[in-house]
Amino acid sequence: MIKAVSFDFYNTLVQFWPPLEEIQQAACHELGLTVHEDDITRGYAVADVFFNRENEERSLSLRSDEDRLNFFGRYEQIILETAGIPVSLGLARQVWKMAMSVPKDFIPFDDTVPALEQLRESGYKLGVITNLRRDLSELCGRVGLLPYLDFMVGSQEVGVEKPHPPIFLAALEKVGAAPEEVVHVGDQIRSDVVGAQGVGMQAVLIDRSGNRKAIISDVDCLTIASLSELNQLLDGLN
Repeated sequence: MIKAVSFDFYNTLVQFWPPLEEIQQAACHELGLTVHEDDITRGYAVADVFFNRENEERSLSLRSDEDRLNFFGRYEQIILETAGIPVSLGLARQVWKMAMSVPKDFIPFDDTVPALEQLRESGYKLGVITNLRRDLSELCGRVGLLPYLDFMVGSQEVGVEKPHPPIFLAALEKVGAAPEEVVHVGDQIRSDVVGAQGVGMQAVLIDRSGNRKAIISDVDCLTIASLSELNQLLDGLN
């Protein structure tokens, strides 16, 4: 019986505003590059695999400023290569710096609050497991999600990041449930799906764009395109 649902935060419950695809497209335009938003979305799906594997081996928080810049230069390069625009590492770093200089904030997806309300009405305990090193109470409160959450665990609190087991185990301890009684929902294959499955939790991949399905051939998991599908999926599991 499923008693609780944990969620990744960014790209699962919330997105950046303005959207990163728009920011990337504008930065590319400033540097004389033409790219479509849909292609950038696909680029992020591929580049995120690189991001998570690298971060799993050595957390970005432990790297020097220069190492992080080089990392994100390569990350940007993969985004643009996948979008059909091969660029040098130097130009990729320029695009990244320009895109990151744009002020942005988190906002919930349109389906987030309705889904959380429905899940709470169904009796599930809800929480967040995130690699963000932030004050989660302040952050979730600012975006209006705190009233729906029973537990929150971040990498700053635990000292390790997803997909490493301690962050998931800390969440299980907070919610007071066995691994098989908790479903974790996230948009990343390794940090969310593989990480949750590694401690015995069930995992659901949220693939809003449909681009991540193409890169999960070796990972068996349930997939949804919207959080509005989650309550019915949980009914099936129960």
